[in-house]
Amino acid sequence: MSHQISSLFSKYGIFLIFIVMIVVASLLSPAFVSSTNLINIVRQMSVVGLIALGVTGIIVSAGIDLSSGSVVGLTAVVAASLAQSPDNTNAFYPGLHLPLLVPVVAACLVGALVGLINGTLIAKTRIPPFIATLGTFTAIRGAANLYTSGRPISDLTDDYDFIGQGDIFGVPVPIIILVVMAVVTHILYAHTKFGKYIYAIGGNEQAARVSGIDAARYKMLIYVYASFLAGLAGVVVSSRIGSGQPGLGVGYELDAIAAAVIGGTSLSAGGIGTVAGTIVGALIIGVLNNTLDLMNVSAFWQQIVKGCIIVGAVILDQLKNRGGK
Repeated sequence: MSHQISSLFSKYGIFLIFIVMIVVASLLSPAFVSSTNLINIVRQMSVVGLIALGVTGIIVSAGIDLSSGSVVGLTAVVAASLAQSPDNTNAFYPGLHLPLLVPVVAACLVGALVGLINGTLIAKTRIPPFIATLGTFTAIRGAANLYTSGRPISDLTDDYDFIGQGDIFGVPVPIIILVVMAVVTHILYAHTKFGKYIYAIGGNEQAARVSGIDAARYKMLIYVYASFLAGLAGVVVSSRIGSGQPGLGVGYELDAIAAAVIGGTSLSAGGIGTVAGTIVGALIIGVLNNTLDLMNVSAFWQQIVKGCIIVGAVILDQLKNRGGK
């Protein structure tokens, strides 16, 4: 009986913790349960959630990506530069008027290109993922500042701003984008050859190679997909604030990794992690931040609490994996 309870908690514990957090937050602050506040929580974590979807696949493949926050900054300024109002005399490209699809696709392609660079460095040169993405983390942030000379790009078209600020039938567009990409990512990871190979590589890369899987190719593809999602996140965050700034996305990579780890993606053992867990992990961070804000807790204390939760999640993950051996 105790084994069954332990097994159930291991599988669904994160969801139970999320429910308990909501109950506690509603007791601490009645304002928490208002529909406006709940929607705002999901809207705020949609950007980190998008990044975390890609980071989950990378961690599952026994990798890590520290560059996603910098990709958000670069893609945000690229998209914004192509989405400025044509009557803006100080536009990045004066007089340019492009369809909405162009800046969105451009940002996603730039993100995918960064992912290709990361994947190639890791898969072909065998540079450890931590070092490779730490290098691109710095280089891409520099590229974003170089592209704009360190200045923000504002006065964007209404169509572009609608992506981050608008809603459809009362549901904010960023939430719709997150839900759609979460479903797509779940299908990709759980029901395609690509996903099965990523889990196999993370579980035992040598065994995956012996079984005929082109590990280098699929490692490259997962980094491309993750950075594609970071590029989409860059579109969402720049359209939400109505400006593309090279400093956007600072620290987002850590929040995304935290969401994945809190949601059950294992840093200590590859091949373990789910999209549903990651989304719940991101929501837990969102609920935590929102509750502490409602209680007027200092932002500095919020950072300390978040750090302790991340460390605690990793410790639990290691204990769980040791117990399974």
